[in-house]
Amino acid sequence: MNRTFYKKIELLANVSIIVVAVILGFVLINRFVFPPTPVGPGEDIKVGTKVSLPDINWSQSERNLVLVLQKGCRFCAESGPFYRHLTRETTALANVRLIAALPQDVGEASQYLSDLGVAVNEIRQVPPVSVGVRGTPTLLLVDNTGTITDVWVGKLSPDKEAEVLRRLKS
Repeated sequence: MNRTFYKKIELLANVSIIVVAVILGFVLINRFVFPPTPVGPGEDIKVGTKVSLPDINWSQSERNLVLVLQKGCRFCAESGPFYRHLTRETTALANVRLIAALPQDVGEASQYLSDLGVAVNEIRQVPPVSVGVRGTPTLLLVDNTGTITDVWVGKLSPDKEAEVLRRLKS
């Protein structure tokens, strides 16, 4: 009986060592042979990608500028003056629609945009990640088929702000 007991313990120990070795090997291979690629803000979003927002009919406008923002985002708040300027400039453009996509519920998002002084045509509650956005603010210029034609990430420099306006007016 003693001998059988020790054989079972030895078998259990050997199986445990094999399992731990396999798991350790898997972890080491994943970490060092196939390391994860670091992804920065907006790197998942690419020109030519189709974007989907709930209840948005892209064909209602030739150009749709999606403002992917988030309440509490410092760079979104700092970009407020540019977004106010954008809303003033786009009111004269019949073929441009402004859409805000925020993770907050529509009421809270509407209040946030109002506090920033930003008027948009539509607001949607959408987590940024669900449209491939890793950082806010991100601006997506989307054509009438739902295809992204331009992407701007972060607080934009004056040159990039001018580029956004040029693209909207072209």
